[in-house]
Amino acid sequence: MRQTTIILCLLLTIGQAWAQKNNKDLYYQNEGKFRIAQFTDLHYMPEKPEAQVVIDNLNEALDAEKPQLVVFTGDVVTAKDSKDAWDKVLATVVERKIPWAVVFGNHDDEQNWTRQEIMDYIAKKPYCMGQAGPKDVAGCGNYILKVKNPSDKKTKTILYFMDSQSYSKIDSIKGYGWFDFSQIQWYKKTSAKLTKENNKQPLPALAFFHIPLSEYSILASNDSNILGTKKEKECAGTLNSGMFTAMKEAGDVIGTFVGHDHDNDYIGDYYGIKLAYGRFSGSKVTYFNLGLNGCRIIELDVAKPNFETYIRLYGGEKINQYPNH
Repeated sequence: MRQTTIILCLLLTIGQAWAQKNNKDLYYQNEGKFRIAQFTDLHYMPEKPEAQVVIDNLNEALDAEKPQLVVFTGDVVTAKDSKDAWDKVLATVVERKIPWAVVFGNHDDEQNWTRQEIMDYIAKKPYCMGQAGPKDVAGCGNYILKVKNPSDKKTKTILYFMDSQSYSKIDSIKGYGWFDFSQIQWYKKTSAKLTKENNKQPLPALAFFHIPLSEYSILASNDSNILGTKKEKECAGTLNSGMFTAMKEAGDVIGTFVGHDHDNDYIGDYYGIKLAYGRFSGSKVTYFNLGLNGCRIIELDVAKPNFETYIRLYGGEKINQYPNH
C-alpha cells in the first residue's frame, strides 16, 4: 500500500510539472499590470559585427523594462546559420526567464529552414509560448495566448498571433502575401467561442503579425491621424482579404502590432482599432533611416479595456507615449 501511495505521488508530481511546463497562460502581475515588449525586424546575422547592437538593444531593454512577455514580430533571423542565430537571440529572454512568443516575417524562412522547422526548433526552448497552430489553417504560427487575473484565474485579455504570409501565391499577382481565408475563419471562430464563454461579451484583444494590413495606408494618408514616424510607404499585402473587417465585426481586437516597414513606427486609431508599428530592432545589415533602433512597449491594466504604449529607443529614451496624457 505504501509503495502504491509513493508511486501515485510521483505520478501526480510529474503530472503537475508537465502541466506547469506546458501551461500557455499568462497572468497579470499583483499590481494589475502586464507589460509586453515588441521587437521587430531584427534581421540578426551574428557573423556581421554591426549586428551586435541587436543583442545590446535586447539586453538593455529587457533589463530596464522587465516585461512579462516578449513578442518578436517577424524577420528575426536572416543569417545563413539559422540555428546559431536563433540561439543567440533567444538566449536574451531564456536567461532572464521571460515568456516569449514569435510570429514569422517574409524573410525568416529564406535561409536553410522552413517556418515549420524553425517553430519545431524554437518551441523546445524554455519559456516559449509560441505554437505552430492548427494544421488546417494556412501558415505557421496562428495561435492565441490568454492573460488572466491571478486572483480568480479568469481570462481578461486575449493575444492573437498570426502568420501574415510572405509573398503572393497567385502567378498573375506580384507583391506581398495576405491573410488566407482559412486564417480569417480561424480568427472569427476563435473570437466567437471566447466571446460566448465570456457571457457574450468580447474580451479585449491585441493582435501581432508581421505585414501591415491595407488599412494602415488609409489611416496614415493623413499625418494628423498618427503619432510617430512614417518615412516609407506601407508595404501591405497586394490584396485585402478582409481581416480588419473581421476584427471590427467580432469587436474584440483593440490594437494590432506589426513590423515589416523599417522606417515606420507610428500608431493611430482607425475605426476604434489602434494600428501600430513596432520600432525597428535590427542593425545596419539592412535598411533603416530613423537613427537608433529600439522596441515598442505595451502596457495592459487588468481594470481597463485598453492599453498604453510607447517607443523605447536604444539608450533608454522613451518617445511617442500613446495615448497622450
